[in-house]
Amino acid sequence: MTTTDTPSADTAPAACHGAAAAAGPHGYSGEKEAHLKRLRRIEGQVRGLQRMVDEDVYCIDILTQVSASTKALQSFALSLLEEHLRHCVAAAAAAEDGGEELNAKVAEASAAIARLLRT
Repeated sequence: MTTTDTPSADTAPAACHGAAAAAGPHGYSGEKEAHLKRLRRIEGQVRGLQRMVDEDVYCIDILTQVSASTKALQSFALSLLEEHLRHCVAAAAAAEDGGEELNAKVAEASAAIARLLRT
C-alpha cells in the first residue's frame, strides 16, 4: 500500500475494526507477498542459527547472526505497524462516528509500540 492509498470510511474493511475479525483485508494485504518473502528470509536466518549451533560455530559469530535476525524482525514489525497506522487508524479517523474507534486504534498502536520498545 502506498502513502496515497488511505482508505475512506465507507471502503474501510471491517477486519480493521477489532481483533475478533481475523479474516479479510488488512493494512498489510497489499504487500502480503513481499512480507511473506521477507519472513521466509528471516526464517532462513533462524535456521542458519540452528546449523551454527549444531556445527559448534564460535559463540560471537552466532551472536552476530542473532543480532541480524533480531534487527530483521524489528524492521518487519515497524513496517507492519506503519501499514496498520496508514490503513486501520486512518480508516477510524475518517469515519464519521470514529471518535471511540479512533481512540481505540491509537491506544492499540501505542500498546504495540510499547511492546516493540520492550524487546
